[in-house]
Order: sequence, then structure tokens, then C-alpha cells
Amino acid sequence: MATPAPATAGELLRVEPLELRFPFELKKQISCSMQLSNHTDDYIAFKVKTTSPKKYSVRPNTGVVLPRSTCDVVVTMQAQRETPPDMQCKDKFLVQSVVAPAGITVKDVTGDMFTKESGNKMEEVKLRVTYVAPPQPPSPVPEESEEGSPSRASESENGDGPAGGFTRALRERIEPQDKSIEAGALISKLTEEKNSAIQQNHRLRQELDLVRQVISKRRGGGFSFIIVIIVALIGIILGYLMKS
Repeated sequence: MATPAPATAGELLRVEPLELRFPFELKKQISCSMQLSNHTDDYIAFKVKTTSPKKYSVRPNTGVVLPRSTCDVVVTMQAQRETPPDMQCKDKFLVQSVVAPAGITVKDVTGDMFTKESGNKMEEVKLRVTYVAPPQPPSPVPEESEEGSPSRASESENGDGPAGGFTRALRERIEPQDKSIEAGALISKLTEEKNSAIQQNHRLRQELDLVRQVISKRRGGGFSFIIVIIVALIGIILGYLMKS
């Protein structure tokens, strides 16, 4: 935090501060103020001048400070379109003050009162202008979840934030690989089952051919028709079991 500029303690007016500090921002009007303090028992008339009258607005630029009182003067810098080199400013202000007649009002203050020809005792206080960087907003503090863990961790788990983006990309790369592995395993299992079914079917056909040969041999020897029916039923049952 910058320390305020010191004040000057003249015989007529005390001017504070001696340095007008403007938080410079492009295309924005900026104001600061000075305070004029009268610690005498006289009426003090004042006038504020600047080396860049088109750049600054001073309210009030002339006035009267009553005995043992103060007056605030607001200086407004017009919006600037360009940033000065190295944020340096050569503008100056001058506060002139003279002892005025008792009961004087602002309307009675004229420029002639601040000339050497007037014969009035006049004091002058010079002020310089400084540009400072505008105050920065406070950085946001990450909120914590109900369990007390930072929200950043939940963002990572949900795929938000820098770490979450890496997690999401890794997950997108791994998931297709897992699916392809599962599909390959399923295809391999189905292929084995198909080959096993083909082998069993082939074996069944061999057994049926063997049964037929036995039947044909026994048929020539007067083999019973009931045995043929039983063998056929056994073949049907085996075929049903193979399909299931």
C-alpha cells in the first residue's frame, strides 16, 4: 500500500497531497482530490492552475477557504487513448493563494487578485502528477466440497480443469481398447464353441453310421425291429442334447 504524499504547511494554505496519483486506465475518466486547509483567522482566496488545461478538469478551480476550515478540490483526468511511455507524466499543478477581505464570496474572486501587480501577499504550491497501476481484483479462492476436499479434486474426477482434461483423454483412449479386448474374447469363445459343436456333430454322425452298420448286420440275422426303434430313439436323444 502506497504511503500518502506529504503536505506543505504554508503561511496561508496547507495543501495535501503534493502528488496527485491517478490509477491510469485507457479510455476512462479518473479522479483524485486534494484538500486545502486554512489554519489562519483570515479569508483565503485560491486558484488552481495546470500545465495541461485541456487534459484536466478542476472543480472548483477558484474559491475561498474560510478561517479555520478546509476545502476539497477534485481533479478529473479526461479519458486517454494512449498509454504514456513508461507510465511517466510531466504534468504539473499550481495552487495560488492570497489573503482576501473578510466576507468575500467565490463570485468576488478574480484573476487579478493573483498577480504581482495587485500587491497582495501570494503563496504558490506546486504539485506533480503520477500515474499508478489500477488495483487488481482479488484472486478467487477455490471452494471446498461438503467433505472438505477442494473443488479442484472433484473437477479432476469429473473431467474438468487441466488434470481432468488429461484424465478424460486417457479414459477415452482406454475404453475403446477395453471394448475391443472384450469383443475379441467373445469372438474367440464363440469360435471355440462352434468348433466343438462341429466336432460333436461329426462324432454323432460316425456313431449313427456305426449303429446303422450294426443294424444292417443283425437285420440279416433276424434282428428284432424293437432294437432298431430303441437305437433310433437314442440317436434322437443324443441329437437333442447336442443342440441344447
